[in-house]
Amino acid sequence: MSAKTIQKHLYNIDFYINEFLLYQEATDAKDGAGSVDLFLGYWFIRKALWASQTSIRGNAASLKKFYTFMHEKGLIEDDDLANLKETIKRGMPEWLATLERFDDPFIDDVWEM
Repeated sequence: MSAKTIQKHLYNIDFYINEFLLYQEATDAKDGAGSVDLFLGYWFIRKALWASQTSIRGNAASLKKFYTFMHEKGLIEDDDLANLKETIKRGMPEWLATLERFDDPFIDDVWEM
């Protein structure tokens, strides 16, 4: 990976851990793998002014890399990593559609399909 790509992944993970996981109740990073749907499908869209299709995809890639690393270090279980990857795979189309609705000034209730 290039230095620029590494920096982007670090930025994304820092934002996830230090903004999202600490937002309401502090959650350890090792326990945060199950929160990716809430983060990318709702919280990130509402709170990150730079939310875009590219940034959602980039954050998903960063989360997969981070939690793969956590798994390799024995900090999360096989099932947690598999669930994270499946959640990202299945959730991505809906998250991108939600972002599109969020950015559309003519849609009143963004969160309803």
